[in-house]
Amino acid sequence: MKGLSIIFLVLCFFLVSFFIDETSAVDDQANINNGVYIVYMGAAASSNGYYHSQLLGSLLKRKENALVHSYKHGFSGFAARVSAEEALELSKKPGVVSVFPDPLLKLHTTRSWDFLKYQTDLLIDSNPNSNSDSQESDTIIGILDTGIWPESESFNDKNMGPIPTRWKGSCMKGDDDSISFNCNRKIIGAKFYTESDDPTAEYHTYSPRDKIGHGTHVAATAAGSVVQNASYYGLAMGSAKGGSPGSRIAMYRVCSPDGCRGSNILAAFDDAIADGVDVLSLSLGAASGFSPELSSDPIAIGAFHAVEQGITVVCSAGNDGPDSETVVNDAPWILTVAASTIDRDFQSLVMVGDGRVFKGEAINFSSLKKSPVHPLIYAKSAKKSDADEDQARRCNPESLDESLIKGAIVVCHVDDEFSTDEIKEQMQELGAIGVVVGNVKLGAVASNYGAFPMTVISSKDEAEILAYINSTRNPVATILPTDAVTPYMPAPVIAYFSSRGPAKSRNILKPDIAAPGVDILAAWMGNDTQDALQGKEPPLFNVISGTSMSCPHVSGIAANVKHQNPSWSPSAIRSAIMTTATQNNNKKAAITTDSGSIATPYDFGAGEISPTAPLQPGLVYETDIVDYLNFLCYSGYNISNIKVIATTIPKNFTCPEESSIDLISNINYPSISISGFKESRTVTRTATNVAGDGESSYVVSTDAPKGISVKVIPDKLQFSKNGQKLSYQVTFSSTGSSLKEDLFGSITWSNGKYKVRIPFVVSSSTSNKGSDN
Repeated sequence: MKGLSIIFLVLCFFLVSFFIDETSAVDDQANINNGVYIVYMGAAASSNGYYHSQLLGSLLKRKENALVHSYKHGFSGFAARVSAEEALELSKKPGVVSVFPDPLLKLHTTRSWDFLKYQTDLLIDSNPNSNSDSQESDTIIGILDTGIWPESESFNDKNMGPIPTRWKGSCMKGDDDSISFNCNRKIIGAKFYTESDDPTAEYHTYSPRDKIGHGTHVAATAAGSVVQNASYYGLAMGSAKGGSPGSRIAMYRVCSPDGCRGSNILAAFDDAIADGVDVLSLSLGAASGFSPELSSDPIAIGAFHAVEQGITVVCSAGNDGPDSETVVNDAPWILTVAASTIDRDFQSLVMVGDGRVFKGEAINFSSLKKSPVHPLIYAKSAKKSDADEDQARRCNPESLDESLIKGAIVVCHVDDEFSTDEIKEQMQELGAIGVVVGNVKLGAVASNYGAFPMTVISSKDEAEILAYINSTRNPVATILPTDAVTPYMPAPVIAYFSSRGPAKSRNILKPDIAAPGVDILAAWMGNDTQDALQGKEPPLFNVISGTSMSCPHVSGIAANVKHQNPSWSPSAIRSAIMTTATQNNNKKAAITTDSGSIATPYDFGAGEISPTAPLQPGLVYETDIVDYLNFLCYSGYNISNIKVIATTIPKNFTCPEESSIDLISNINYPSISISGFKESRTVTRTATNVAGDGESSYVVSTDAPKGISVKVIPDKLQFSKNGQKLSYQVTFSSTGSSLKEDLFGSITWSNGKYKVRIPFVVSSSTSNKGSDN
């Protein structure tokens, strides 16, 4: 695995010449530079904390305590407070491969597990290790997030054995808690990262305790213990549990209400590698508009070195959908997760005076009368005489006549850029007794409005309600409190907010997989009075949405796969999860997006994850060091540069004579993505037999779209033993004129027991230009 360090060393080597441009880009993304620069020194074993301090000391003798973090376990480097001029000087020092400003990343904010289980159509052999509810696992899931609420019942350690002896981490207590922070046999580690003198930080937290709620929710989704009768004030009542209830949790608090600093993220990666985690889960990342180079991306850097040490890294894809090319965390060593719905729908109905009922989506505990007796008004009709009509219909409070709003249910039209939470507060201030919001996209996600009667309806239903208002002199309505409807069909549906592909490099397909991320019930911090209903205790569970929620679903399943197959590499685990995914919903039809169109690999990668099928995938596609070295060659790096940076490479390895970025498609990834397609292209894949049943024969089938033909040679793979590797070639050929759009299909190998499927994308669009070095 040591050879994998070549990748980042080479990618970083030429950053220095672009240092000023990269600095500007990161500064723009972070909004406010905190004065910290990250100095990345690759995997050089000779670089340690003492050396880092010495290097700093030569430049910063006049400034004490400049060192913020020292990275020395999985990789080398440090974060320090220096000027831009000093950072540029540091970038020229021997052993320094990249220097970049400390970016500020953002969070990508129990029935979901039962739904996934029911969706599984592959019959798994009876095996106690395949039970995801088992308390036998000693797999350790590290979570980089906002901290954790250890008193939650989701983190009880009942019936759990001793902490694994291989665990090397610690439990930091912190010094700003009124409640003592304690770990147990479930939460076996907790650390926090903060800079007390950060001039840009509004909040300083010196504890691993969660003061936002996000980290607690994520941790419980990944590995929470089983809790009976869990609900959010009676909604979604049932058993709450994580994907791997028997796994241990190590929390690394890298985020505050201000965001998640890259220097903290790298420090957590460095610690987690030394601590001995098996899986790392990150429900955070950069905004889609900011695409840092791999050498200045803290998550990509940390994830690479974690994977190098055999740790599977799972990250959220981002919440900037449904626009294309918005997926983040798209490095090929990261398992990237999109978000989908489950078969539960939080419905708050709108009833109007003529008896019609319209479906709304929201969480509210409305106390309005059950019959439609309350005045109903269209916001545009309540505008001030000199106000803009468009602003009024969007419920801009400055455009509305308070006397017309007071005591009425108001119908607003909300565009994407408007916050429904803001509208709720503003309409309450004007005296509205309820709000009905018409929106094309928001209807798939239930926002929480507490006790205030507010719901979101489709634009079609909005038009019908407006027609009713215009048909009578005294329109009336009511908003009913939320009811959790199950089973809801169709599900899953790809959430509108889930970031889409293609990735920056069109020759790697991202996202990899989809998992539940809409209206997920999980544990919450125990002192959240803001989300508490009036007169009620703070909720112990909460319902929230985002790829932040889909990511820990996959992390939990990855932990289960690791537990059953402890020798598997991160790429084998990723392959098992991807090749066993489903593409059908609970109506036995193709999974769709929120708009109703058939989902493509740009929406959900290989499909919707299965909770148990990855435990026995039959075959896996493993990415090895030669794949990564070829990746560098295809990206434009020559063998001389690789040899300068690399400490070891396979004997006789050399770059192909005609390297091209398009050849990245040949990396042994469990999907195929081809860009710049013209008439024909051939790629190779290698499958490893992991079924454990010795001799086995697989035959191939293809699902090819109109416009291309797909030929697989050989069309039969005959394995004679477990662990055997066999290769095949796939040739894509045009059957007509040039491609007008990206085409999607799949290749499936089957032996009667297992179906091993990989998706493909063929595009005439070209990928980003590679390096010229």
